Amino acid sequence: MLQSFPVAGNEKWDYLAINPTTNNLYIAHGSQVNIINKVNGDSVGVLNNTSGVHGVAFVPALNKGFMSNGKLNTVTVFDMQTNVEIVQIPVGQNPDAIMYEPVSGYVFVGNGKSANISVIDPKENKLLKSIDLGGKPETAVSDNAGKLYVNIEDKSEIVVLDVKSLAVEAHWPLGAGKEPSGLAIDPKQMKLFAGCDNEKLIVMDAKTGKAEQELPIEEECDGVAFDPVSQHIFSANGEGTLTVIARNANGKYYVAQNVKTRKGARTLTVDPTTNKIYLPVADSESPAGENAQKHTKPVFKPGSFRVLVVGI
Repeated sequence: MLQSFPVAGNEKWDYLAINPTTNNLYIAHGSQVNIINKVNGDSVGVLNNTSGVHGVAFVPALNKGFMSNGKLNTVTVFDMQTNVEIVQIPVGQNPDAIMYEPVSGYVFVGNGKSANISVIDPKENKLLKSIDLGGKPETAVSDNAGKLYVNIEDKSEIVVLDVKSLAVEAHWPLGAGKEPSGLAIDPKQMKLFAGCDNEKLIVMDAKTGKAEQELPIEEECDGVAFDPVSQHIFSANGEGTLTVIARNANGKYYVAQNVKTRKGARTLTVDPTTNKIYLPVADSESPAGENAQKHTKPVFKPGSFRVLVVGI
């Protein structure tokens, strides 16, 4: 562990992302997005009016950012430099993971409750269409060559989209992997890495859809990332570890190490310029007194929300 940056607020959190044109880290956090300096953790600002926010994506060429507001069923468009809201675009129900796809030039957002993916034209700030996926989408990744891969949590499969025709091309079963959440891709080797709820990471051939390997990870994985510099794959496990996976000379993948983080650190982002890994987390505690009867799960300890910084 290198550092720990405190972040204001006590609500739930989800994805985080780095603004590629600044040193700022954007953290989806309940009804707002906290913005901090990725180097020293200083607070830069807050984006509001984002109830149920899940993720943030950036389109640097247009100087625009996009946020998925899960409870509002909208995507907020904002200025990447000033962080001022431009407009909100209605999408599907419970928009979650969001990404910019460079080949098509579109922004894609997966809608958990409506089981589809919305396609946004970032130039016009307009919804182009919504594509039925046949199940609940989680993370989406691009091969930067015309294909988008979306893991479908309730079907335990990967859906393949053609980003030009905006049509579904295939449904690929994940084999031994169940309820995938995190997803990453190595576009050079054309391998997909799906972190699944049953403590397995599935390595899949992105050209054929064949599930080639299954590797052990720990519980509550919600984020997987690939670092093109180190060639490592990282699985953020809410159990309190970061699984580091490497590739050997024969092209096989193996668990290189399990780094201790903190319980609840289940999502992550990798900074491609520094190779540092950022994981949001808060401490949990059992409610006491009258509150104990109202909660079946631990609650977050006030003032404990922070971002962990890990270097491998």
